[in-house]
Amino acid sequence: GELCISGAGVATGYLNRPELSAERFVANPFSAKRGGTLYRTGDRGRWRHDGQLEHLGRFDFQVKLRGHRIELGEIEACLSFHEQVAWSIVMVREDRPGDVRLVAYVVPQHGMPEVGELRRRLRQQLPEYMVPRHYVLLDALPLLPNGKVDRAALPKPTEAAVVHDTAFWVPRTDAEVAIARVWSQLLDLERVSSSDNFFDLGGHSLLAMRAVSDIHKSL
Repeated sequence: GELCISGAGVATGYLNRPELSAERFVANPFSAKRGGTLYRTGDRGRWRHDGQLEHLGRFDFQVKLRGHRIELGEIEACLSFHEQVAWSIVMVREDRPGDVRLVAYVVPQHGMPEVGELRRRLRQQLPEYMVPRHYVLLDALPLLPNGKVDRAALPKPTEAAVVHDTAFWVPRTDAEVAIARVWSQLLDLERVSSSDNFFDLGGHSLLAMRAVSDIHKSL
C-alpha cells in the first residue's frame, strides 16, 4: 500500500499548489484528534513477516537523486513545450554502479532540435539538479503491446549523447592533458575538450570529489 505520514511534523500543504495539496494532504481517518492531517508520500511499501517495513518504490515517476526529489513528468512537460519535440521521456539510469544520472529521450518533429538549445531552455525553467545530463534522440519511443512506453527498451546513452556546448579544443598543456584524462575515466568518455564543463558532461558533486582527488594524484 501507500506509505503515509502523520503527526505534529506534517506540513499544512505545498506553497501555492492548492490542487497538489488537496491530493497529498488529506484528513487522517486514524486520528482521534479532530483536524489531523495525513500526508500521502506516493511511496509504495509492505509489512514483511518479520515486522520490517519494506520500501517498494513509487506509485508515480517521482525519484530522489542526490538528496533532491524530482518529478520526471515536470521535466518532460518542459521539453514538450519546445516546438521541435514531439515526445519525450525522462528517466534515471545507473549504467555504472553508483553513477546515477538523468537521461532525456526525445522524439523530434519539424526538424532535429539542437541538444544544447534543449538544455539551455530547461535551465531557464528548472533548477540545475533537474536538468538531464544526457539527451538521446530517437525516431520513435519503444512501446509495449498495451501501447505504453517500454522504458526497459530505451537505449543506454552513448558518448554521442554528451553535448559539447562549445567548439572542441584539444588539451595542449600537461595540466590540461592530465585533467582531461581524469575526466575521461570518471565520465566514461573517449575525449574531453579543454573548454568543456564538468557538470555538463555528466559530472555531479560526488564525482567532482573523486576528480579533485585523482587530479591531485596526477599532478
